[in-house]
Amino acid sequence: MTTTQRSAALFAATAAVALTLTGCAGASGGGDPTDVNPDGEITAREISWLLSRPADGGVITAMEQIAEEYAEENPGFGLNLITTPDRPSYIQKYETLAAANKLPELFDTDATPFAQKLAGQGRMVDIDLLLEDLGLDGEFREAALNYQRFDDGSLYTIPFEFQLEVFWYNADLLAEAGVEIPATLDDFAPMCEALRAQGITPIALDGQDGWPLERYMAYYPFRMAGPQYVQDLKNGEASFSDETGRAAVEWLYGLGQAGCFQEGFSSTGYADAQAQFTSGRAAVYNIGTWELGNLATEALDPAVRDAVDYFTLPTIDGAVTADNEYVTPSGIGMAVNAATYDPLVRDFLAYALERYPEVYAASGALSPTTGVETTIPDNATPLYARAVEQAETVGSAIAMPWDTQLDPATNTRLQQELTLLVQGDSTPDEFIETMDATLAENVGD
Repeated sequence: MTTTQRSAALFAATAAVALTLTGCAGASGGGDPTDVNPDGEITAREISWLLSRPADGGVITAMEQIAEEYAEENPGFGLNLITTPDRPSYIQKYETLAAANKLPELFDTDATPFAQKLAGQGRMVDIDLLLEDLGLDGEFREAALNYQRFDDGSLYTIPFEFQLEVFWYNADLLAEAGVEIPATLDDFAPMCEALRAQGITPIALDGQDGWPLERYMAYYPFRMAGPQYVQDLKNGEASFSDETGRAAVEWLYGLGQAGCFQEGFSSTGYADAQAQFTSGRAAVYNIGTWELGNLATEALDPAVRDAVDYFTLPTIDGAVTADNEYVTPSGIGMAVNAATYDPLVRDFLAYALERYPEVYAASGALSPTTGVETTIPDNATPLYARAVEQAETVGSAIAMPWDTQLDPATNTRLQQELTLLVQGDSTPDEFIETMDATLAENVGD
């Protein structure tokens, strides 16, 4: 089965689940999403968390430690982690369980249209109310919470991480081509052409997974029209044929024509794309601070270590967003099942959310909260501390990843069409026609 066939099969399965969920709209397990401090005794038992996170990652490691500490004070308590790190497989499992009303006490979800339907059915605890009740509403970074919010501003998921997505670059390779880091997005194509002329791959891209290329599609609209643009797209209030959409399409097409990405990018996976950059074969690599351990420590190849630096998302002339506003995700959030929410779940969350920032930050990660100091590893390069400091200066507007915003059908088609556009297998006009038709088919689904 080809990648396209697998994507189609997965989409068909998730679409069927979405239809099932839509059919049971209004169904609820009986919980009150606004009753964040329910009456009753705290009776220890095992609760479960359906996750989509690396089993050995910082979030799970921290929460396992915290759960063990809580269990010492509450014998009989246990936190059962149901882990599926592969995101497409996880989404299929999560949506299937949701349709069957079998979600556990805690479960991971992005702020997707599917999750918003669940919240609208009263099946997720109101996190704004919960954090306020726990006295933690002022502890979280504004950008971390904003990333989790639905279009209407409501909050139904808790962030457990905070990231900055930046452009890592090899200063030696840029100097060899006689170019500087791009001051604007319009400087990308000329930079790529100069690098190509010297036989250097300009940008390493994980094209196999779809979302990294989709990030590039989000950049121009964010600078030109702000974070509202993708919301307008999915609500049928904007289109790719309008001024902002066409500018984005033509910019990305221009990157393809300039040879910005490596040959065969569409079949290059995450690890191989990163290796192209860390081995000095590519000049630029767009990825988040979750890779600090690989890109800003002595783990990085000594042959390129001193040449590696990073820059944040460039602006454009007339930008409506600030230079310190770019992609600053707080990762997939944790939702709380309203049907199974009780005094024990509340008590555990109160303990865990109070303890978590210190434990997580000690691992060298950026906490979603303020007032806690990230531990810089002993083997860190100066870039590590610089990124940690930069996290304190980000603005509140976020270039939201489109793969977490658009419905599955539109998102799948968009990733396919973006690959064709960048490869030169379709024109901007063909792309716009296809994607506007796709939007028209799926708005309101």
